[in-house]
Amino acid sequence: MYIMKLKPAFKDYLWGGTRLRDDFGLKCDLEKIAEGWMLSCHKDGNSTIENGEFKGLTLREAIEKSDTSLIGTNAEAFPDFPILIKLIDAKQNLSIQVHPDDEYALRVEHEFGKTEMWYVVDCDEGSYLYYGFKEKTTKEEFKKAIESNTLTDILNKVEVKKGDCFFIESGTVHAIGAGLLIAEIQQNSNTTYRVYDYGRVGADGKPRELHTEKALEVTVTAPPTYPVLQDNGEIETTLAECKYFTVKKYTVGASSVRPHSIELNVDNTSFSSILCVEGQCTVGDVELKCGECVFIPAGFGSVIITGNATLLESRV
Repeated sequence: MYIMKLKPAFKDYLWGGTRLRDDFGLKCDLEKIAEGWMLSCHKDGNSTIENGEFKGLTLREAIEKSDTSLIGTNAEAFPDFPILIKLIDAKQNLSIQVHPDDEYALRVEHEFGKTEMWYVVDCDEGSYLYYGFKEKTTKEEFKKAIESNTLTDILNKVEVKKGDCFFIESGTVHAIGAGLLIAEIQQNSNTTYRVYDYGRVGADGKPRELHTEKALEVTVTAPPTYPVLQDNGEIETTLAECKYFTVKKYTVGASSVRPHSIELNVDNTSFSSILCVEGQCTVGDVELKCGECVFIPAGFGSVIITGNATLLESRV
């Protein structure tokens, strides 16, 4: 059992940029790198292990091949690996979209729904996103706004800054705006219902598909339940906690307010995923740079992290 460094799967959606390659040095031959799936066992893109005994295997293959549980008792309660972690580079606006809950998604799409969390790694000045509705509305008003291209008028537009965090329950209409670099921790699902796309066309020259009827069925037409969390500068902060995942932010660094090292304990209940979103550090015996991710198997025990970095730790 050892700490596994992961190579992401990449996606080249039309709204993506090149920051994951230019700023973080992630190696990819795609012209645009919209998303890096940093920790993934999803059929649409698997992370690959870069070191040790399982080098060259996908994370899913390693989990299946191991003679001990790498994921922990909490994750074993789910029928499939429960979470997916991404870095998202939005050079252009993403579509306005919504994700279904588990009941609807399992019945209609045959996979789980999607509750997710966004952490703003970086952003251009004036960048914004859409997060639910300004005020409670009706399905009829929602449909009319889609049909009349006035949907953005009734959505909650939030200007963001580095370190902001958003918890997005399934059923919440949302969209990442241009100029944002986001770390996303989500359920292991790729089901998205697009409701507005700024009139853009895909690679085939045709308008991208909208999923209005499904969106109308699953959307919660009310303001978001959870407030925006802002960076408080603390060494340890819980960013999100739900039945699917718990995410904490840690800061390490050689200063009086940021300790040079921290110790985590990874017990049998869950694996730990560490994503470096700023600086660099050493996790156990593995060096981790900004934009890199490791998987620590359940039951690993004590892990010492040293360096000068901001880290997102995810568990189930």
